[in-house]
Amino acid sequence: MSYRKTLKLICGFAGGSAILLFAAADSRGYFGEHRGEAASWWSRLTVLQAAQPAWSPARHTPAPTGQTWDFNWDKREPFALSNGKKKENSTEDPSSEQDNGKPKATRNILLIRHSQYNLSGSNDKERILTPLGREQAELTGQRLAALGLKYDVLIHSSMTRATETARIISKHLPGVELVSCDLLREGAPIEPVPPVAHWKPEAVQYHEDGARIEAAFRRYIHRADPKQKEDSYEIIVCHANVIRYFVCRALQFPPEGWLRIGLNNGSITWLTIRPSGRGALRTLGDAGFMPPDKLTRT
Repeated sequence: MSYRKTLKLICGFAGGSAILLFAAADSRGYFGEHRGEAASWWSRLTVLQAAQPAWSPARHTPAPTGQTWDFNWDKREPFALSNGKKKENSTEDPSSEQDNGKPKATRNILLIRHSQYNLSGSNDKERILTPLGREQAELTGQRLAALGLKYDVLIHSSMTRATETARIISKHLPGVELVSCDLLREGAPIEPVPPVAHWKPEAVQYHEDGARIEAAFRRYIHRADPKQKEDSYEIIVCHANVIRYFVCRALQFPPEGWLRIGLNNGSITWLTIRPSGRGALRTLGDAGFMPPDKLTRT
């Protein structure tokens, strides 16, 4: 093999491998009278090597956060409820009693963002759905009906845009109870990180809205009651900030990251909560059932 080919072969290797190959070739006299030219190649190789960051698996693998899943996040973990103690006077088999206190059903919670509404309204009553917003609600209702699920209840924020959206959806789900809730109203759940320049509520708004939205989370997002025998499907029509905060809390992500999530009007976010307390996200802001020209985020 010629010295030029040898140099090219060596330069084809990275880092320490190239160093060892060059040293071995030089010691055996492969470069001969061309040693000076080889040294020039070597000089260029060392410069290139210095410009390359050292590679190691640790540099390419995210470090674990060290945080573990809190199975008692909703304060309904059976062992925690009983304080780990068995009843002394119980005549029943203790293992059977413990089984009876465990949830057995999965809760499915479908969070719907309200449809497009009139942004120029001066108060909540004037912020009604636009014609496009009503179309979006119809499409969302059709989608929920097409899923063929047995819905238990349709809960909605008491704000006008959410109430109107829920009523249009309910036409496609006959027999499903419609319930209004003030806790689900839009607001500022927690100061976002990183902050944004175009939206900076006062600290008091975070203080007031945050407590209310957290109360809504605790009321609606939790594992099934032990008495529940079958999986349930509940629809909640509310607002983007509320849904984004719920998702972060349910997945035990840092809640201050809620503003990094974007949701289309009329979109479906599907949370599941297993009997063990494990939460999962089946869909986030699904709006694929709408034509592209019907998609909005206002």
